[in-house]
Amino acid sequence: MFEMFRQQGGNLTRQLPKVAMGLMAAAALLGAPAHASEVLSSEVYSKNLSRPLTYNVYLPTGYEASGKTTYPVLYLLHGNDGVKNDWAVKGHMQSTMDKLIGHGDIPPAIVIMPDANTNWYVDLKERMETAFFSELIPHVEKTYRAIKTRDGRLIGGLSMGGYGAMRYALKYPEKFKAAALMSPAIYNPEPPKDSSARFVKVFAEPNTNGEYSARVWQQNNYPAYFDEFLKKGIKVPMYINSGDDDDFNIEMEATRFYELLRANKQPAELRIVDGKHEWPVWASTLPDALKYIFRDVQRPQRND
Repeated sequence: MFEMFRQQGGNLTRQLPKVAMGLMAAAALLGAPAHASEVLSSEVYSKNLSRPLTYNVYLPTGYEASGKTTYPVLYLLHGNDGVKNDWAVKGHMQSTMDKLIGHGDIPPAIVIMPDANTNWYVDLKERMETAFFSELIPHVEKTYRAIKTRDGRLIGGLSMGGYGAMRYALKYPEKFKAAALMSPAIYNPEPPKDSSARFVKVFAEPNTNGEYSARVWQQNNYPAYFDEFLKKGIKVPMYINSGDDDDFNIEMEATRFYELLRANKQPAELRIVDGKHEWPVWASTLPDALKYIFRDVQRPQRND
């Protein structure tokens, strides 16, 4: 069952691109209203986590009336101590998506926002990485009319979620067309002393009661698998940003990672903007990030 979480009202007819206008016209011919976009709350039971994996899903305007049309999907990850509602409530994701789609800046798309607690999207404290790929993605592609190929799949996130999005894009480039890393917590060689990465009992040696281990952190950060990423020869355009006064100096980490990508002829964009490690930075830069990662994604496909 789906639970309605939030709905963006308003008449978008005059702002919609041709694809969406066509969908609305088809709905009118069938005598069905063109539903506004909505954010729904749902879940899938995860055997790997031994619990339900909850998530929010954004469905674009006209989704219900669009018949057999399939849509690109963005997986949007929250930060440490965040929840599935963060992007919708604090990041204004729904109104941002509506506006960009309405202006034709990005195609209509589905957005999945999973709950990840403080597990940093790795298989350490919980088997979140395995659950994400073996359970969440298959569930999404079975439940919603999602494009089921790399060309229609994107990944993004902020802070801890930016770390997760980076890992997934580098480890599984065959899965994602592009990635958005917003204030990504990708500290090299180690997190700063006040980073939550040191206190959440994730990056720990076995049988140490969760005590932070530099070795475990480094095993799971990008230098450990960057060469393997390059060997695959699959380019994943990456949008990277940070506030210039980030509390954890992520502007330096973002710049260093961007320079590494560019030195290896990988497509990337870097934005250092005014602000700290805070929602005004992420909400205000979300439109720029979305326009970049949706640039080459597969558009909605009518499957008759």
